[in-house]
Amino acid sequence: MKKTIIGVMGPGANATETDLENAYELGQLIAQEGWVLLTGGRNAGVMDAASKGAKFANGLTIGVLPTNDTSAVSDAVDIAIVTDMGNARNNINVLSSDVVIACGMGAGTASEIALALKNHKKVILLTNHPESKAFFQSLSEDSILIANTPAAAIEMVRGVLTDRH
Repeated sequence: MKKTIIGVMGPGANATETDLENAYELGQLIAQEGWVLLTGGRNAGVMDAASKGAKFANGLTIGVLPTNDTSAVSDAVDIAIVTDMGNARNNINVLSSDVVIACGMGAGTASEIALALKNHKKVILLTNHPESKAFFQSLSEDSILIANTPAAAIEMVRGVLTDRH
């Protein structure tokens, strides 16, 4: 039976403390649901925090790395996928995820959201950037959901998964 994969995308170096706390909690909640966590895999920012949260809850974690250098992989990643594709790996992140949660905002995160929308994927925004919310909702009202807490984001994921089946 196919496992449900939830992609958590967010900033690396420029993640805020709130982004990191939310990502850690998202990782925990995703693992508690029995879902697989997919991130960008590096030991930085949202990727690392979400992976650590999932590992704390005994979850399975996948990291899709932008380079062929595995020295920067998060210690909390179980399966590292080495791409050597740079930012092009964002498309792999999005296409491999059943639902994408954007935790925080940065240029890479914005590109992943845009790719998800182009591929008709549901995206849950967990960010306190009103400009980002307005912009992405203007691109696709139907595919963008807004969550104010990690628990609300997980509830939205459940709804999306139920609607698909």
